[in-house]
Amino acid sequence: MLDLTLDAGALTAQIVDIESVSGNEKVLADAVEEALRTLPHLTVDRSGDTVVARTSLGRAERVLIAGHLDTVPLAGNLPSRVEGDLLYGCGTSDMKAGVAVALRLAALLPAPNRDVTYVFYDCEEVEAERNGLNRVGRDHPEWLAADFAVLMEPTDGVIEGGCQGTLRAEITVRGKRAHSARSWFGVNAIHGIEPVLARLNAYQARLPMVDGLEYHEGLNAVGVHGGVAGNVIPDECVVVVNYRFAPDLSPEQAQDHVREVFDGFEVAFSDHASGARPGLTDPAAAAFVAAVGGTPRAKLGWTDVARFSELGIPAVNYGPGDPNLAHQQGEYVSLTKIAEGERAMLAWLG
Repeated sequence: MLDLTLDAGALTAQIVDIESVSGNEKVLADAVEEALRTLPHLTVDRSGDTVVARTSLGRAERVLIAGHLDTVPLAGNLPSRVEGDLLYGCGTSDMKAGVAVALRLAALLPAPNRDVTYVFYDCEEVEAERNGLNRVGRDHPEWLAADFAVLMEPTDGVIEGGCQGTLRAEITVRGKRAHSARSWFGVNAIHGIEPVLARLNAYQARLPMVDGLEYHEGLNAVGVHGGVAGNVIPDECVVVVNYRFAPDLSPEQAQDHVREVFDGFEVAFSDHASGARPGLTDPAAAAFVAAVGGTPRAKLGWTDVARFSELGIPAVNYGPGDPNLAHQQGEYVSLTKIAEGERAMLAWLG
């Protein structure tokens, strides 16, 4: 059982030591549910390996605090260990430190100044159709009703507003097959991707300001597929491109931009996800910024704040982990950052 009387750093270590690679969150979800059910001020529900707990105090405002329970696959980085101020182990930064802070809030605040919904969900690190937050939003949307949400993603203790959208596109270049001994009878499609790469190398990424935050876009090749056999001139080559776009663009507008960049080439889109505007001018978000302090920045990446945005809920990313350490074998989190994050959230809700 998780001990919610421990400080947030020690609780993080307990959570880290319960292995919960995506798809294997049941043991940790069981422990989270068991711990929350000991708190009489909370109503607890569960969907699969997602646990939702809520206060019902009739406050004028409801906020939602969410964190995913899963991690990427282990890399010889369990059990956790402490070295000075640093706690090492799989998921320390992304995002079991944030989960620990949320659990501590649930235990320490029987009568918060706002009603609070705590969501601990599964399968964030894998394909979207398995995402627990997505499932709850589809099957139990009333569980996610809120005026504002905080996603405890690693941000190094800085509020990060909104998130970028993302899409993948396949740029196909056609050629003509021939025997490699008589290559002049064919047209080499792999050689033909040179102008595609030239456009990528010359590309100037936008740095748009969205609701007062600067986003840095990116358009990059992330894969190349071509070739038939060692003695065949290939008649097709595909460059896979990833576009990270600011939340002032819809996915349709982002697709139009990619088509414009690669005008004259065959372009097909494989997937996309919408971004989310920062929404920091919303009164609930502004109150959070005032309580936590610091200067918010843009989230450079996609997170589940986009799901809240689709539900019409302003949301920010805020957690004690360092996003640059996520998914690394040597992942760690600062115990000082965890304590600072807990104090800031308590000050906001206390």
